[in-house]
Amino acid sequence: MKPKLLLLHGALGSAAYFKPLITVLEKQYELHTVNFSGHAGSKESSAGFSIAVFADEVNDYLNQNNLDKVNIFGYSMGGYVAVYLAHKHPEKIYKIFTLGTKWDWNPEISLQQTQMLQPDKVMQKVPQWAKSLEKLHGKSWPELMQKTAQMMLQMGSNPPLSAAEFEQIATPILLTVGDKDQMVSIDETRHMTHLLPHAQCIVLKDVPHAIELIDVAFLAENIHNFF
Repeated sequence: MKPKLLLLHGALGSAAYFKPLITVLEKQYELHTVNFSGHAGSKESSAGFSIAVFADEVNDYLNQNNLDKVNIFGYSMGGYVAVYLAHKHPEKIYKIFTLGTKWDWNPEISLQQTQMLQPDKVMQKVPQWAKSLEKLHGKSWPELMQKTAQMMLQMGSNPPLSAAEFEQIATPILLTVGDKDQMVSIDETRHMTHLLPHAQCIVLKDVPHAIELIDVAFLAENIHNFF
């Protein structure tokens, strides 16, 4: 029986980003993906738009598909969702592999992170990004971007998990960050290994933040080596 591996996408992303990775991993794993509410054209949850809500959605997916326990690969925001789930439902997860997940949230950092999350500015300055977001999420992508910015600002003033809560998580976790990631620092990623009791950190050489720019075979090999 193949081990079960759930892939969780990042902010403003969708499960579609994992298609190349799935092609490489599908022979070794029983693969699962979800689209968080509000993404890929889906409606926003009535419960809101937050890490906690997304973690509840993942838990619902596991229950609905009779998945008692899984490994999780979480990219960017997906990594935070996975670790949040590990705090709330540790019995559901074997191991977690995060890539390019931002852990350091405060008001100043949140403001910096949201500077380019303004639909009008994106359409004017980076129209190709706007087109790709419309292709991925439909005409509602500006609302999704605004909701994402609001969520990040909220995370800055009230992070989803405190240092004390991170310290309670016993799940084995591999934290990875690319040395060319301009959104997530190596220092903040390494710092998490001091909070999470069973975490280790690997810095990936010549790897940027955008998952679509990362060599698929290289990423798949690192995932497989951990799981």
